[in-house]
Amino acid sequence: MKQLSIYFLLCFSFTLPAYLQAQTFPYSYHNYQQINSVIYTTDTRFHTSIKPILPDDTLAYRALDSLTRLNTDSTKKSWILRKLFNEHLIQIEKEDYKVYIDFLPDFQIGRDVTNKRTTWLNTRGYQIQGSIGKNFSFYTSGYENQGVFPKYLNQYINDNGIIPGLINDKFGASKNIKDWAYASAILNYIPNKYFSFTLAQDKNFIGDGYRSMLLSDVSSNHPFFKITTTLGNVKYINIWAQFQDLKSPQFSYDNGFRKKWGVFHYLDWNVNNRLSLGFFDAIIWQDADATGKRGFDVSYLNPIIFLRTIEGSNGSPDNALIGFTGKYKAAKNITLYGQFALDEFTAKEFFAGNGYWANKFGIQAGIKGFDALKVKNLNYLAEFNTAKPFTYSQRTSLLNYGHYNEALAHPFGANFREFLSIWDYAYQRWQVYAQGNYAQYGLDPGSDNYGKDIYKSYNTRISDYGNKTAQGIKTNFIYLDTRISYLINPKINLRLELGAVYRKESNDLNANTTNWITFGLRSSLRNLYQDF
Repeated sequence: MKQLSIYFLLCFSFTLPAYLQAQTFPYSYHNYQQINSVIYTTDTRFHTSIKPILPDDTLAYRALDSLTRLNTDSTKKSWILRKLFNEHLIQIEKEDYKVYIDFLPDFQIGRDVTNKRTTWLNTRGYQIQGSIGKNFSFYTSGYENQGVFPKYLNQYINDNGIIPGLINDKFGASKNIKDWAYASAILNYIPNKYFSFTLAQDKNFIGDGYRSMLLSDVSSNHPFFKITTTLGNVKYINIWAQFQDLKSPQFSYDNGFRKKWGVFHYLDWNVNNRLSLGFFDAIIWQDADATGKRGFDVSYLNPIIFLRTIEGSNGSPDNALIGFTGKYKAAKNITLYGQFALDEFTAKEFFAGNGYWANKFGIQAGIKGFDALKVKNLNYLAEFNTAKPFTYSQRTSLLNYGHYNEALAHPFGANFREFLSIWDYAYQRWQVYAQGNYAQYGLDPGSDNYGKDIYKSYNTRISDYGNKTAQGIKTNFIYLDTRISYLINPKINLRLELGAVYRKESNDLNANTTNWITFGLRSSLRNLYQDF
């Protein structure tokens, strides 16, 4: 506790006046991809692997802000046209504070052609954001939703009891119509150029790719406290978070779902304008054991210590994960990136090459770029991801690398290999998006555990040796997603969008195919994954 007190004292000892912008930009892959030409050039040293972007990251913040200012001369338009096409619904801009309030609709109608199923989404949302003074900003949003999903998503919701990446389904599997509500909130305090503090009910993402093998935004919102420290070319983040486990039996109805804690350290070092290296470690531990004891472990409060050392000194009761990231700008508009996540490792067994179950790790390798083929605003990404069987799993789900019945890293869990590519192009208010995924993974026959489901105890593994990626029921996965949209209001990403999805999951036992067409009026400021 003494070291932590000294750390906080240093944080507030060098307070400098700094202007804090009022706008907040929650992490959206599609929106962030559009500023690649600013943050991935060889002229910058921006810390691209840390998301969402905070207002103290001036370069990236201004690039995101520029996306909200597409049509310029709005002074000649009527009040209604300005609000519809260019402005926030309510804008209050004073010298010492700013507040913006918006209505966020997401209305879709669609057809699951293969399964002869009409789909729809009725989402009414809001966001309130702003700043107070020069150092404090806030953001909150909420959504009330009802909808009917295509067959494969409906089955996923019924099996897991949750809307992907959001929250539990109010009605459960008994009803075809799904109903849910969820909210997010972010408080940022930036006292100076060295430190920022975030208290939030939200998500974090670490990496330069579409997926993350370390920490992603796949699962639902959760409470966390984050300290971001910037010293020259080094940015260092500490996150203390609380997660929920829906699968473990509750002690009582009054206590709600079982809880668990997570602490994450990530150091991102820009070696020069081209090369960046990152170092990651994490610990997950259960909030209470069978006797209801332990709770938050204060030994994990120290923000500058290697977490695995503390976990070992506690008797190694928890789930430790370490990882590494790398990024190299091979050309002005081409970036190579990668990640390595290490869950457990036994050198003797690894070099024996005998498929030992506890050699658990994940790998990512990718390339991304902008202005492809000399076409301005044409962005692309090609990425490979893989995780060995049983990676991210633990003795119980209260210790695994998951939250709210979903993974904290890759949505496939483990025991998979995946290749994907994403292309997007923007011209004025028109945007085109195309994505293709191909994956192989091993499903579990019956109650057997071949290592894909991270919520199964690794003590139920099928074998100690002879394990290999995609073992079990070897399954092929194909996902194609194409969308074309017209941006109505860039302030809230309000757009008309026409989309088409082709998905096929096949193995020797079965084949499930989906052809899904959608059209909607959407205001999406978040990642909603459906490619699994």
